[in-house]
Amino acid sequence: MKKSLLIAFGLAVALGSTSASAADLKAGAKVFKKCKACHSLKPGKKKVGPTLHGVIGSKAAGMKKFKYSKAMKGSAITWDDKTLDAFLKKPKKFLKGTKMSFAGLKKQKDRDNVIAYIKDKTK
Repeated sequence: MKKSLLIAFGLAVALGSTSASAADLKAGAKVFKKCKACHSLKPGKKKVGPTLHGVIGSKAAGMKKFKYSKAMKGSAITWDDKTLDAFLKKPKKFLKGTKMSFAGLKKQKDRDNVIAYIKDKTK
């Protein structure tokens, strides 16, 4: 009986501590400060980089009137938590030939938080 309870508790803890539930929007806003020099969260507002409004669920290189790299245009990426996480970790490793010069976010927690922040601010 004790063993069953311990297993159930372990599963509950493991399932309850997913990236999405552990995300901190305040911390995500702080991390986004690294992004906002090049990216906006407002629809259609491009800067050095494209707007991130509507990025979740969209195909890469989807913003009209933005000059994407050949690598980005030729990719078959659909942006979701998993692809954004991998791209934000090391953009140039994830997509060779990307124009994004940002080195990446090393900490998983930073990536989880900024992705949650982008999702929250672009609903």
